Order: sequence, then structure tokens, then C-alpha cells
Amino acid sequence: MIRVKICGIARVEDAIWAVRCGADAIGMVFAESPRRVNAETAMAICRELGPLVVRVGVFVNQSVDEIFELIRDCSLDAVQMHRATSPYERKLLRSRGIRIIQATRVRGEEFVDEISPQDADAVLLDTYSENMAGGTGKSFDWYVATRAKSWNVPLILSGGLSPYNVSEAIRQVAPYAVDVSSGVEEFPGRKDPGKVKEFIERAKNLR
Repeated sequence: MIRVKICGIARVEDAIWAVRCGADAIGMVFAESPRRVNAETAMAICRELGPLVVRVGVFVNQSVDEIFELIRDCSLDAVQMHRATSPYERKLLRSRGIRIIQATRVRGEEFVDEISPQDADAVLLDTYSENMAGGTGKSFDWYVATRAKSWNVPLILSGGLSPYNVSEAIRQVAPYAVDVSSGVEEFPGRKDPGKVKEFIERAKNLR
């Protein structure tokens, strides 16, 4: 069954609701963003999550020391990296049992040949933007995502997904997982409970 990650979670009640609806992973943004959370809020969110829910920290320009501090304080299971990671950083993360999701911004079909995943546990495909590392709310040509399967690494499809197109996206791409943030929001930092529920149900083909 398809896995679902609800990202940009900034409130405890939104995390609890997402998990209750069937979310497999919760993403918390520690980079500059209207959805950014501090360590205290992230710790409160993570305390409420069950042992089978994956806790994902989203990072852009933070140093490895900052990342490890948040991993420790928040008991993160995985990091979503919106920058290149060095072999040293990957070795350190793996030594702590942390899974690595490498985020890749898709411009066009040529990116498949230009980029090779950097020893990641999964690759998250998001829409390219000059001004934003992620969370654009815009989709890209899903055909390009099917070509990325040549990397032989689990693909997480993101970028412009919503309850209204996630079923079709899954049919076209058949990814390992789907990721949504702005597509289930009332506004940045606050999720819409109805949209969260509908997104997860449609992604998991419950209705």
C-alpha cells in the first residue's frame, strides 16, 4: 500500500489528526519557511506520535551539528535534505540509524540524467523554484517522475499534490510514497482536517 507523509506539520493537534487518519510519516520543517517549527514545538509533536510513525525533520542549510542536536532532542527517525550531503555526513547519520531522504527539485526531463541520488534511502521529487526549496504548491510533469525510477531507489512524489489529484498521480507514477503540505492546508502552519482525511483516504484507495 502507498505510504503517505504529511509535511509542514507545526501543531500537535494537526499531527495527531494526520496519524489518526492513517499518515505513515510526519514532516516538520526546521528551515526558513512559514511552516517552520522550533525544537520545543517539534518535541511536543513527536511525543504524541506512536512508535510506528516516522518522524521526519526537513533541513536546508543547517550544519550537521544543528541537525544532530534536533535528531537527539526530537527523536527524529529520518532527515529530508534539501541540499547535497557529504559522504562524512551520510556516514554519521547512518551510524545513528537515521534514514536519509534526498530532496530533488525537478526542472524537466533532463534532470534524470543530470542527477544521481547520493546514497539516499529515498528520493523526494519536488517542483523546481528559484525562490523556494520546497512547498511551492505547484506540480511538475509526472511523466518525468516515471523516468526517475531508473535510479532504483524508492521515490516519494511531492509538489502540488492535493486530495483532487493524488489518485491520478499515484496511478501514473506508482511511487513508494506521496508527500503533501500546502495541498492540505487552511494556511501555512495550519492543516485543514477535512483535506488531510480526504488526501489520505484517496491515496490509500479507501474510497
